[in-house]
Amino acid sequence: MTAFSLAPEAAGPRLHVARRTLERLRSVPALAPRYPAHLDADSLERLAELPPLAKDDLNTALAHLEPAAEQSATWLFQSGGSTGAPKVGYAPTGFYMAGVHAHWQPLDRADVFVNAWGAGRMWGAHFLAAALADLSGCRIIALGSVAGDEYGGWLEFLAARRVTAIGGTPSVLRLWFSQARAAGVRLPALRKVLWLGEAWQPQLAADLAAVAPQARRWGMFGSTETWVVGTNTPDCPADVFHPLPHQLVHTDADGLLDFTTLDPEMLNPVLRYRTGDAGELTTCRCGRPEPAMRVLGRRDSVVQVRGLGLDVDELIARAERTPGVARAQVVLTERAGRATGVEVLVVPTGAAPAPDVERLRTELFTATLTLGTAFQHDPGSFRVRPVAELVSNGRTGKTAALVLREEA
Repeated sequence: MTAFSLAPEAAGPRLHVARRTLERLRSVPALAPRYPAHLDADSLERLAELPPLAKDDLNTALAHLEPAAEQSATWLFQSGGSTGAPKVGYAPTGFYMAGVHAHWQPLDRADVFVNAWGAGRMWGAHFLAAALADLSGCRIIALGSVAGDEYGGWLEFLAARRVTAIGGTPSVLRLWFSQARAAGVRLPALRKVLWLGEAWQPQLAADLAAVAPQARRWGMFGSTETWVVGTNTPDCPADVFHPLPHQLVHTDADGLLDFTTLDPEMLNPVLRYRTGDAGELTTCRCGRPEPAMRVLGRRDSVVQVRGLGLDVDELIARAERTPGVARAQVVLTERAGRATGVEVLVVPTGAAPAPDVERLRTELFTATLTLGTAFQHDPGSFRVRPVAELVSNGRTGKTAALVLREEA
């Protein structure tokens, strides 16, 4: 049983973009065998017969096609942060946000908006949010990342400027509002909280109620490859998004979502692209009649660490390729839903020489975008530790690649 976010009569006029994307993918020698001549994308049924794209497939296509915008600069971003090939995405100046703004307008000219998404290391969220704010005509404070000892001064500044909106990943937002609550800072003018990059964290509600009781959340869902797929409003559940008209969402019997972009200006050949998110099509309590998308979480080896994706399987593979390491396991420690540390446990082979764990730690930290970015202000929160045995389930004896620990 398959389902699409657009009805056949609505998708039909736009499917020429999907057919064009299919021809682009067929022009890539490494991918051409995946798309024999009898497969087409002239209807939703035919589109569902096409094989889904994975991260490595899309990276192969982008390396061959080398996309370029026709009317503006071409921006190249990456995400994923694993020790292997990252997710790559191209976008023209503006990041397709004119199409988003036409259907979703959380900001207006009266707003003073704090853009708290990190602005560096080739992640597009800060620039995407800046483009949206630019279209709204509001005032913008492009704050980006803030070190732990800087929150107090900045919070006083934001309160004095009567900030009405702030945006960031939920992990970053939790830092802001927990710091404000602990310091007794109030932001009474704040009415809007924009978020993108990870799931909404319900723990934010308590801090928001204390710091900014009038604030309500406005969410975006997407990825570096698909850009913004859908949005929600304060009247929608936090895990339900309304797909934009140029984004075709498909869910299959396996429960994984895939995305086909029907925007003719899209530079990435996104055709049944799977990001690893599971979900379903549903109706939204906000009352809008069209199908909405409920996101149920990831079903691949990528986990969120402070708003960035960490590929656990690739991190373990990198560690186990190190001489002297027999097995490895990742331990993610969280406090109230936020990552406080990542530890790689390694079991030595027993043969001499023993693995150099400090050298391995440095290699993993510098080679992994997520670790280097997430822990840039507290690098000691990432460790590599030799152990006699990995953490296992005492009842089943199973040893998972990822262990989650909750700090009190």
